[in-house]
Amino acid sequence: MAFPPPPQQVPPPPGDGGPPKRGWGTTAIVLTVVGALVAAFVVVGIAGFVTYRVVSDDGDAASSPSVTPPSDPDSEAPEPEVPAELRSFYDQELDWSDCGENQCARLTVPLDYAEPDGETIEIAVLRVRAGDPDERVGQLVVNPGGPGGSGVDYAAGGEAVFGATLARFYDIVGFDPRGVGQSTALECATTAQTDEFLASDPDPDTDAEVQRNDRLTRAYGEGCLERSGDLARHVSTVEVAKDVDVLRGALGERQLDWFGASYGTTIGATYAELFPAQVRRMVLDGAVAQNLPEDQMDVDQARGFQTALDAYLRDCLDQGCFLGDDLGEAQRRLSAFLADVDAEPLPTGTADRPLTEGLAVYGIFLPLYVQSYWPLLTEALRRAIQDGDGTQLLTLADQYTQRTPEGYQGNQTEALYAVNCADSSESVPLAEVPDRFGEFEAVAPVFARIFAYGLATCDSWPIEPAEKRPEVDGKGAAPILVVGTTRDPATPYRWAEELSQELDSGVLLIRDGDGHTAFQQGNACIDEAIEAYLVAGTVPRDGTSC
Repeated sequence: MAFPPPPQQVPPPPGDGGPPKRGWGTTAIVLTVVGALVAAFVVVGIAGFVTYRVVSDDGDAASSPSVTPPSDPDSEAPEPEVPAELRSFYDQELDWSDCGENQCARLTVPLDYAEPDGETIEIAVLRVRAGDPDERVGQLVVNPGGPGGSGVDYAAGGEAVFGATLARFYDIVGFDPRGVGQSTALECATTAQTDEFLASDPDPDTDAEVQRNDRLTRAYGEGCLERSGDLARHVSTVEVAKDVDVLRGALGERQLDWFGASYGTTIGATYAELFPAQVRRMVLDGAVAQNLPEDQMDVDQARGFQTALDAYLRDCLDQGCFLGDDLGEAQRRLSAFLADVDAEPLPTGTADRPLTEGLAVYGIFLPLYVQSYWPLLTEALRRAIQDGDGTQLLTLADQYTQRTPEGYQGNQTEALYAVNCADSSESVPLAEVPDRFGEFEAVAPVFARIFAYGLATCDSWPIEPAEKRPEVDGKGAAPILVVGTTRDPATPYRWAEELSQELDSGVLLIRDGDGHTAFQQGNACIDEAIEAYLVAGTVPRDGTSC
């Protein structure tokens, strides 16, 4: 089971006055939130997960106005060499037009870089102009993660998402990766088919349930081929990174300034491997390790979600939580609840969408990304466990997968599976998964079987990708800032440590805290370090902890 990223706009909890597989997600539900909701942009990521971050509990974007660009800007980098067959793509002029207060354009790229004279696709681009054009440092290309997250929507958040300092000194440029959102988009399924797919059993108990999951995954991939043709074979991260370099050229930049969160760190690290000389400044927040074995990353992510769950449960227990008197009891009660929902889904007030175990897991996962959502999770679990009402957990799950009464907003589920399986080099056959239960139970007792079955997600995927993900070291790149959060559920802190070592020029920055990603999460030390690096080129000491 893969884990989709949370939505880009997450409302604040009511009453507070304020707003896997590598990158994979699970299921989602809808929760009715009482009270006025002020949207806060969020981004999270996993090498396969979108990155959405909360601005702050009071809705104000943190900033460091004291950070200023150097008086002697960086010397001009040499003009990058471009293959002759791709020159027309790099030399294209973007036709910017007004879209609200921002500028929008379409970038043309080859569908298949091995056949640049063949079919082309379009990439949607949005630019927010720097607040201080005379002091502008450059154009910061951003990605919120996913796979499946909209960089167009992410960039449009401007100062609210990136803070006053970056919004002052940078044009902020976002793009929807190939296959995503407003770009030439991947289509795989109807709303009903995606509902069935996401609601399926994340830890099947019988051979019949295992085979049903296999059929659903295979049918979903076949739907991508039927509805989207060759595009389904050309959504790998390598191809996205090549698109980013074409975008750099079309923006008129000789080097790239990049901010990637969650899966956006995979795009960034892949770019650094393919185009090291074109890296000027690069922040990889909520970092995903690139060279670890995929089964080890699944174990790491299971441990990360368990760590985040335990942090939530301890907080709940400190406040007199209904789940029990100690952590072990709370874990056991939550496990028993998931088993009960698996056996008998809960009503949700909908005619055809009961709360299944898969949807319950999505509803639990979303608040683990955002600490201010913990009270919502407590109430949703209380309603489900004590009252037998799955409505609020379903609402949380639907927020996770961007499900509305009219259907899904965007195509992040299609992109999530297609990209993750395009990038996957290893998959465990379904029949072998039970042999791996023990190693997952040792690190994640509540979620063990769910993450274990994630090992087999791409075993059933019927599409062979055109480009394979390379080993990464980024040798020759300028210093790259790798940022990790100690209790990040989606991109475990260990991955940031690993990526900073994998990258020849990696520099590790550590946030001691909860939730997914570090920048603009209320930690001034982190924000100032990232802003000083991007704006002034000041590289923090490796291992700096905030």
